Amino acid sequence: MKPGHFLLVLLALTVGSCRPAPAQPEFAYVTGSVTYRERIALPDDAVVEVQLQDVSLADAPATVLATQRITTPGQVPIAFSLAYDPAAIREGNRYALQARIEQGDRLLFINDTYTPVLTNGAGTRADLLLVKVQEPVPR
Repeated sequence: MKPGHFLLVLLALTVGSCRPAPAQPEFAYVTGSVTYRERIALPDDAVVEVQLQDVSLADAPATVLATQRITTPGQVPIAFSLAYDPAAIREGNRYALQARIEQGDRLLFINDTYTPVLTNGAGTRADLLLVKVQEPVPR
């Protein structure tokens, strides 16, 4: 084999064995903020959780597509950004955001209204207004 041919064969083998890397999923984002009306500060150990949920089936639990937990949220309004895979979104389905603020195992605030996103004319940004959870009255 001539010296130039060896290099051509080596190059052909190298190129032939190279495969493109699998495509990484492209992410899209739902963004917004979480706030509440009460004029009280959040405790230092509060945790904010925001979820993107598929709420298409009325008789089944929502499917969670993305979650963000913010462990040092500071004070309201608290910004969030949920990364999701746009390939998982079906145009005929309904998607909504759910948010809560907890302190340990105690729920402090939650959203009590349906906040649609992504489909049926809803966008990719939502500002969530949470309501204070009432403390149980001792008996």
